[in-house]
Amino acid sequence: MENTENHIKLVFRVFRATDDIESCKKYVEGHVRVLKIFGITMITSAKAEWFDDPDTYIILVQSEDGEKLYGGARVQVAGGKFPLPIETAVSKFDNSIHSLVKNLAIEGTGELCGLWNSREVAGLGIGSIFLGRVGVAIATQLKLKTLFALCAPATVKNCLNVGFLIENRLGDDGTFYYPKEDLVATAVLLNDIDTLSSADIEEKAKIFELRQDPELKKIEQGPRDKVLDIDFHLTIPNL
Repeated sequence: MENTENHIKLVFRVFRATDDIESCKKYVEGHVRVLKIFGITMITSAKAEWFDDPDTYIILVQSEDGEKLYGGARVQVAGGKFPLPIETAVSKFDNSIHSLVKNLAIEGTGELCGLWNSREVAGLGIGSIFLGRVGVAIATQLKLKTLFALCAPATVKNCLNVGFLIENRLGDDGTFYYPKEDLVATAVLLNDIDTLSSADIEEKAKIFELRQDPELKKIEQGPRDKVLDIDFHLTIPNL
C-alpha cells in the first residue's frame, strides 16, 4: 500500500554491516545530513570505519520498495575491530569507560548508536522510540547481556522507557558536554537485556512481542492521526 497523508508504510530490516555495504553508505549519508541540520559535523557514531566490521549490525527504516530511507541505527558489539563509539566520545572526559566496557564485554556488551530519522517522518517517533525498541529487541540475537547508549536530552526519557538506566559512574552523574560544548549527552546502560526489569510495562511488552515474532506485521497509531503500517524483518541473516 502506498503512503497517503495519514497512512505511512514502513519496513524495518536488520543486517550485518559487512553484508550490505551499499545500504551502509545510504545510512551514513542520511545520518550526516540530519546532523548538519543541527550544526553537528563531528560525532563518533557517524564515522564510516565500521563498514568492514563484522561486529556491527544495521537497523534501517525504509519504504516498502526500499527506495526511500527514513532512518536507521546501529548496534555495535564490543570486543571487535573498533572501540565502541561511546568509548571514543567519553574517554577524553572519563577514561574509566574503557575498563567498564572491558569488564562487561566478558559476558557480552555493545552499544546502540547512530539513531536518526529523516525530516519526512519527523515527530512520528521513528528515531526516538521505534529504533530504540528494535535495538533492544535484537540484542538477544547477538547474545548481549548489557547495552550502552549515549543520549541527547530529548531522548533520555525514551531510553529509560525501554529499560536503560543512567550510568552515573561516568562523567558528571552520567552527563558530558558532547558533541559540542553547548550540548549535553547522557550515558545510559541497559543492565538486563533478557528481562528488561526497569522498562516501562508497555514498552517491555512490545519488545518481547518483537523477540517472539521478529517478522511481525503491525498497525500502530502514531501522533497527529497518522497510521503507521509496519513490517518488521528483524531476523538477522548470516548470524
